[in-house]
Amino acid sequence: MQIPTVHEALKWASSCLEEHQCEPKVAEILLLHLLEWSKTDLLFQLRQQLPAEKWELFQQQIKQHAETKIPVQHLTGLEEFYGRTFYVNKDVLIPRPETEELIQDVINTVDNANHLTCVDIGTGSGIIAVTLAKEWERQQLKMLAVDLSPDALTVAKKNAAKHEAEVDFYQGSFLEPLIDCGQKVDIIVSNPPYIAYEEAEKLSDTVKHFDPEMALFAENDGLAAYQQILQQAPSVLKPNGMIFFEIGYTQGEAVTTIAKQYYPQSTVKVIQDINKKDRIVQIVT
Repeated sequence: MQIPTVHEALKWASSCLEEHQCEPKVAEILLLHLLEWSKTDLLFQLRQQLPAEKWELFQQQIKQHAETKIPVQHLTGLEEFYGRTFYVNKDVLIPRPETEELIQDVINTVDNANHLTCVDIGTGSGIIAVTLAKEWERQQLKMLAVDLSPDALTVAKKNAAKHEAEVDFYQGSFLEPLIDCGQKVDIIVSNPPYIAYEEAEKLSDTVKHFDPEMALFAENDGLAAYQQILQQAPSVLKPNGMIFFEIGYTQGEAVTTIAKQYYPQSTVKVIQDINKKDRIVQIVT
């Protein structure tokens, strides 16, 4: 095939993707990234011939995505979240829209409080920590973030630098680093691993083969991370503190039960996402 126009390249790519049961919209995402164009640029230049080197790379990436189901975000190295662009790679979970709802619930519930300390447990790419730090800049929030993976923390720090967000990062398991240094917080936020290992076969190839296993799976039917965080929380959380969890849609009752074990007097609410599925557990201690 001779070097095509932008329109012809997109048509070829969409056909290739559909053949392999992939989303045709991936073609536009990859091409805009390669050409460093906006959607407006694309509309005005559909009849323009692609540069030869861009056409070669575009073909390679389309075939790679179609044949291996590698996430498009791993090819571009970027993902949008809460109105900002974040770096992502194989070492971190790709941000999901449901986590934007977790962020919104935290912001709505805390509602303009000042001088609080918040920690994001299992920060991954840092999307929660960086977003809250930016959204709460005027309230002088002190934002902390913890992850067990040094590689994930590298990505998170890069995202904090990109967005000029003030976040203190700790490497370690759940709340252990804060316990070790005597750090106290007002708010704990976490989107921990919550998929049971037995459910692995039900996941899409994109998730199963490319998202980091430690960010997806947990023992005890996917509840182990909640148990560990809630067990450690009394050593870190200040009186009248709050905990916000993202959960699997079947886990609301189980996580509520665990929360009541460690905080019997707490108020626990299970909040549904936009699809009317249980998605957030909010604990007021």
